[in-house]
Amino acid sequence: MAANHARGEVVAVLAGRPRRLCLTLGALAELETAFDARGWEDLAARLRDLSAGDLTLVLAALLRGGGDEPGDLSGVELGEAARAVAAAFTAAGG
Repeated sequence: MAANHARGEVVAVLAGRPRRLCLTLGALAELETAFDARGWEDLAARLRDLSAGDLTLVLAALLRGGGDEPGDLSGVELGEAARAVAAAFTAAGG
């Protein structure tokens, strides 16, 4: 599985499987709704203090942005989830 870096995609191994993530406009809108954010600054503040449930919501939105259905994420370890989310946000910014 290859990532389209021009689109800002990343491939991360989650629970032993390569998965494609991408921070799309749709993923951002999904996160704004999930966190009841009223704009970029509000969303950014909310993302700085994530619970495990919040991290799962972010991961699921990024997976959908990459064209993948999240499915059951209960087997994903905290560290790999955090690294995958960070990589997706980094790829979107660069």
